[in-house]
Amino acid sequence: MSELSKPEEALQDPGKAQDPEEAQLLGAEWGEAASASASSSPVSSSAPVEALSQEAVNKMVANMVKFLLCKYRARKLTSYAELLNTVLRGNQEHYPVVFCQAVECVLLVFGVDVKEVDPRRHIYIMVPSLYLTCDLMQRDGQGLPKVGLLVVVLSLILQNRDHGPEEQIWGALSKMGLYVGKEHSIFGEPRELLTQVWVRDGYLEYRQVPDSNPTRYKFLWGPRAFAETSKEKFIRYLLKVNQRAFRSFPLPSAEAVREEEEGP
Repeated sequence: MSELSKPEEALQDPGKAQDPEEAQLLGAEWGEAASASASSSPVSSSAPVEALSQEAVNKMVANMVKFLLCKYRARKLTSYAELLNTVLRGNQEHYPVVFCQAVECVLLVFGVDVKEVDPRRHIYIMVPSLYLTCDLMQRDGQGLPKVGLLVVVLSLILQNRDHGPEEQIWGALSKMGLYVGKEHSIFGEPRELLTQVWVRDGYLEYRQVPDSNPTRYKFLWGPRAFAETSKEKFIRYLLKVNQRAFRSFPLPSAEAVREEEEGP
């Protein structure tokens, strides 16, 4: 079972009421994310760090990923102090490695970017990659983020000269463990998500290829995708993100998703 599927009872509920300062930061930063990156860590020490097994590190990373995703769904800020005291339980010396790996995971797997909005106090906000708001449109508001998959699909279309042949899209998604006609624990049934949900929401267009026999279809960027982001931003994003690293993170199992949605 994936480490992401192991709930920690002591994880703080991110649904607590915001204080006025937090609400102000959220209001300013959610629509237009802060330019500061969360790649730097507030911990800097020359003291020797106790060696941990890879399993122990993975568990810490998984717990931090779950916590960051809960904050993202609740649209709440978090901080170095909160992550250290709530997730790592005071293991300060391991914070730099765990934090960096967790930030990379939520970006590359779930499409959520961790931004530092207060460098002095190390306060962070979680925002969707490339400012795509598809997760905010989920009817129940409880599912795990799907924006990471939308980024992949829009990228595939862009790399195919703005026209993504259906068979190429399904072939690429199958390498990620998503198959047409098969329910996925996070994304549901891929054909329904791409050809109905994201078409209805305006992120994709699904058109028949003219004069094709047998009939074939292709995907294009939809009007909402153009409104929320741009091809230039996508190109810069793709140059920055190592897709090999993306494939190094396995998607959580159905059990992991159920336990995550039940909350700590």
